[in-house]
Amino acid sequence: MTGPLNQRLRAGVVMAHYRALAPADAQLWQLRSVPVCSSTERVLASWLTATASEPLLQPRAVLATHQTQATGQRGKVWSAPRGGVWISAALPWSSDAGDSTGLVGLALAVALAESLEQIGVAVQIKWPNDLLVGGSKLAGLLPRLVVRGTQVRIVRFGLGLNVTNPVPSMATSLRRETGVGPRATPRWAALAMLAMDRCRAWAEQGTLQSCLAAAQQRLWSDVWIDPTDGVVWRIDGLSPDGGLCLRLKHTTRCLRRWG
Repeated sequence: MTGPLNQRLRAGVVMAHYRALAPADAQLWQLRSVPVCSSTERVLASWLTATASEPLLQPRAVLATHQTQATGQRGKVWSAPRGGVWISAALPWSSDAGDSTGLVGLALAVALAESLEQIGVAVQIKWPNDLLVGGSKLAGLLPRLVVRGTQVRIVRFGLGLNVTNPVPSMATSLRRETGVGPRATPRWAALAMLAMDRCRAWAEQGTLQSCLAAAQQRLWSDVWIDPTDGVVWRIDGLSPDGGLCLRLKHTTRCLRRWG
């Protein structure tokens, strides 16, 4: 089966998983599924633009079977073939601008890591936006904040998770790590949405910074190598806004690079 009906059915399967996993009082999402697109970020941006005159009252997301021009941090190409979770989401937000992009992104990394750990996948967070298993990339995420005045009004997340799709040599997938089959992909799309729900709840409760300790425990390394000159810095931890704190002898610096 192909075409719009198949995509509605796919979105319906994801939402069925979401309803089964979510708390009874969870706010339902608006979900669109597309078979192939250049980028779910572009499809979501067009959707938001088309409804710009209306307030965003509930989370919405675009889910793709395959992306042809997906990009990650600093515009790096992200392989997004059939079998993975490729999702871009926009969530209504209500918090002050102290919720930085870095802090929100790390909160999502922690929430998704906790879901993966429940099935026995030991996850590390490679700052700023990758989840690793044994040094191989399993997932990547990109957060973006829409701020009006001093308030964060919308948070956008782009997330890619390798489930059963083929992966490059330096990456891994849930199929490799746990042996999951193709029916696992809709469930993991729903779990990704639930992880975003948790971030939103933490922000509303004013507890986003509590995720920093959990993120720091999962950091992938105790050193960071400067890509410009190869100098090895010691990682001192995370700053309150989600930056990576570094030390080289008596010199300190804090990286805040997202997107």
